[in-house]
Amino acid sequence: MTDAAFYDLKGLKCPLPVLKTRRRLADMKPGEELLIETSDPLAGIDIPHFCHEDGHDLLVQERLDSGHRFRIRKGPAPA
Repeated sequence: MTDAAFYDLKGLKCPLPVLKTRRRLADMKPGEELLIETSDPLAGIDIPHFCHEDGHDLLVQERLDSGHRFRIRKGPAPA
């Protein structure tokens, strides 16, 4: 398992977790991984949808007592 950058998004409400994740991934290279944690209950729907729509790989989705944890691999740049 490769190292992933950690991004703490706990305390933020929809749509901020997705917006901040998108911005953070924009500064990363394809294939790099980002581990995020969020307390937003809608993140369980929003983050997987965002990954699918933007072409990123959702490697792990976990439900935590305090929210969700996601491991995302940045997809290739759009053609």
